[in-house]
Amino acid sequence: MTSKIATATMLRSSVLGPVFLPGEDGYAEEASPYNLALTHSPGIIVGATNAADVQEAVRCANAAGAPVAVLNTGHGPSTACQDDAILITTRRMRHVAVDPSSRTARAEAGVLWGEVVERASEFGLAALAGSSPTVGVAGYTLSGGASPVMGRTYGWAADHVQKIEVVTPDGLLRHATPTSEANLFWALRGGKGNFGVVTALEFSLFPVSELYAGALFFAGDHTEAVLRAYQAFTATAPEEMNSSLALLRMPDLPFVPEFMRGKLTVSVRVSYLGTEARGQELVRPLRDSAPPIVDTVGVLPYARIASIHSDPTDPGVAIEHFAMLSEFTPAVIDTMLEVVGPEASTGITMVDLRQLGGALARRPKVVNAIGHRDAAYGVFAMTVVPPELVETSRESGRELTKRLEIVGKNSDRNPSFFSPADADGDGVRRAYESHTYRRLREIKAQVDPKNLFRFSHNIPPL
Repeated sequence: MTSKIATATMLRSSVLGPVFLPGEDGYAEEASPYNLALTHSPGIIVGATNAADVQEAVRCANAAGAPVAVLNTGHGPSTACQDDAILITTRRMRHVAVDPSSRTARAEAGVLWGEVVERASEFGLAALAGSSPTVGVAGYTLSGGASPVMGRTYGWAADHVQKIEVVTPDGLLRHATPTSEANLFWALRGGKGNFGVVTALEFSLFPVSELYAGALFFAGDHTEAVLRAYQAFTATAPEEMNSSLALLRMPDLPFVPEFMRGKLTVSVRVSYLGTEARGQELVRPLRDSAPPIVDTVGVLPYARIASIHSDPTDPGVAIEHFAMLSEFTPAVIDTMLEVVGPEASTGITMVDLRQLGGALARRPKVVNAIGHRDAAYGVFAMTVVPPELVETSRESGRELTKRLEIVGKNSDRNPSFFSPADADGDGVRRAYESHTYRRLREIKAQVDPKNLFRFSHNIPPL
């Protein structure tokens, strides 16, 4: 293998962006992800400014016999890369263009959803964005992209991608569409970062300028009543209604709203693509289930969708675990009450239960690798811990997700609901139907036979 110094010297002469070696100023900051529970320690970091920089980094990695890792731009979980890897960061690639006539957007690899939301809203258009403005467009979409704001209405973000610009392990910049590089186009949409470095995406936008949306907050003492009301609410919710429920145990700290400090709070978040009158009618049973402490639900401009969930935007240390549910039954409610309810002793900071179904359950016109579309709900357990407790807290949340898999009658995974703990072979296999997983491995063998792109939820070549 070529020495790191020689490779770094070669890169510095051929790329526009910065190149970092361990110990140099800026190295640690450049390698830092959103979730600080992971620490990356690559041999070289390339801060790409354009697709040509990405190509040079991949070519140098090939020549040096080094694996390639890509730092997630937003929140997406990844696996830690080691000192033999070349890590590519794309945060400098931030160009967004919206074409209102074709209702499409093109976003480079470093773009965050907040930037797309802002640009699209200027034309009365909306994207299938995540809940947070700091979620990365590329990683989110390559995993599928289950929008909590409009997903049940329009489907997965990956279903509406029209073109992907990607640098494959041979260093070539390819343009994958339904008719060009069709196998690669299929695999990238759901196969995550296994096939190259995506440098830009083009995708559809939708004529939505406002929603009936917001959040209801209830005291933790009303958890059971709210859970049962939410079960009934989701059982009959139309596809135009997108929603989730969160159990929150926030610390007693000044930055936390006073009504949430040091206590259990229940939040139901809704986003309805319909009239205000019909939205009020649909949400009324939730409002009547218990006295809301805070009620922000009302007519909301699409540009302000981040206020629905009010996710934190600063990096932090969090342990994550996911589960999928086929059913939301009384047994699921009883399990949630026992493990994370008001009487439970738990360190879990947040449990998020999101309704899926609707358009998320349907196959798109141009098929992709997103499978297990029959899951009715996704569950996310997150535990915030200090950095020194990361290793001893790795299993926090599993006490809930393992039991929910049983009572919810679903042990599948989905690439949009992955944690670092799912990066083993079994966790990745469970995210795809068997025929899909085999086809992904076949395409991997064609595109990346050396498995250069393996610091992810890896699909090994067949």
